[in-house]
Amino acid sequence: MADEITIALLRAILPQRPAEGHKGTFGHLFVIAGSRGFTGAAKLACEAAGRSGVGLVTVGVPRPLGDIVASSLTETMSFMLPSTEAETLSRAAVEPALEFAATKEAVALGPGLSQHTETQAFVLEFVRRCSVPMLIDADGLNALSAKPGVLLERTAPCVLTPHPGEMARLVGKKTADVQAAREGIALDVASRYNCVVVLKGYRTVVADASGEAYVNPTGNSGLAKGGTGDVLSGLIGGLMAQRLKPFHAALLGVYMHGLAADIAARGKTERAMTATDVVRSLPAAWKVIEQEA
Repeated sequence: MADEITIALLRAILPQRPAEGHKGTFGHLFVIAGSRGFTGAAKLACEAAGRSGVGLVTVGVPRPLGDIVASSLTETMSFMLPSTEAETLSRAAVEPALEFAATKEAVALGPGLSQHTETQAFVLEFVRRCSVPMLIDADGLNALSAKPGVLLERTAPCVLTPHPGEMARLVGKKTADVQAAREGIALDVASRYNCVVVLKGYRTVVADASGEAYVNPTGNSGLAKGGTGDVLSGLIGGLMAQRLKPFHAALLGVYMHGLAADIAARGKTERAMTATDVVRSLPAAWKVIEQEA
């Protein structure tokens, strides 16, 4: 049985923040997210990344949505990418996205991308060829469910963050089967595709290809809201951009995400809290982790 993530464990892997550090010291995350009707996913991922300690965040979005996203994100830079007529990322976005990503420390791919056929083709080609550490979530995972073998063609580390339904599609099982063997399935996928797996849900499982796994004790039913997964993507992605080992970034991000939700619930209640409340509670969660680090 997997051990629980503890604050003591996290304090041992907490990224250092040297007094002489600058934006470049703390890394640059490239978030590839959003489509018409789902720009909020990009916003939440970027805002959470900004609370991770990362130095810089740039969001890559379909060109027609650039003004919408830019006007809602003060600290995040924007990178416009080729679009389909449906205002999702097109296959033509692969080359510019790869070129831009090559100079960044990490990529977070998937929130709100849509399941448009061209966008799925973009995802598969980008995942296969991108040479920097990457987190894949949401529609990125939905695209991978058709050809998960592209993960084996990657040369850089990868973190997958599926909820049970996404994991079921990825492994060709029913969601109930995934829920009945959460730890075993997370470990199997991590080993099979040489990646880190974050299987979300009650007592989220974080598994590594080496066979190491932990379960998360933080979080509450207030996380059962649209957008909270996007927050987790941005948070873990931002930690990866700070050059943490992907497994460590996942452990720290998952615990912090749940802790911020617990703090948010104290003031907002589990029933009324939102994904934005989780983002806004991240500073208080960091204080808990950092106070004796």
